[in-house]
Amino acid sequence: MIASFRSKALRRFWAEGDRRGLRPDLVGHIRILLSAIDAAREPDDLQGVARYHALRGKPPRHALSVNKNWRLTFGWNEDGAIDIDLEDYH
Repeated sequence: MIASFRSKALRRFWAEGDRRGLRPDLVGHIRILLSAIDAAREPDDLQGVARYHALRGKPPRHALSVNKNWRLTFGWNEDGAIDIDLEDYH
């Protein structure tokens, strides 16, 4: 379940379908990944989805690959996925 977004562009896209601020070539895959995150009840439910992996550090964060360089990153608490962001890894 999605509880919060760090990225305003992702929040607008999820809530309103507004694509401003997102690369057009990534929008379709981002929609699929956000739907997978929303359906998940815990981070491990995302195993096997778009190269899911846990990130090191405190607090714990997780990542899903959007394409070669871009990742959706997020934390997790009792409410679901929190602080979802779109990050360029390179």
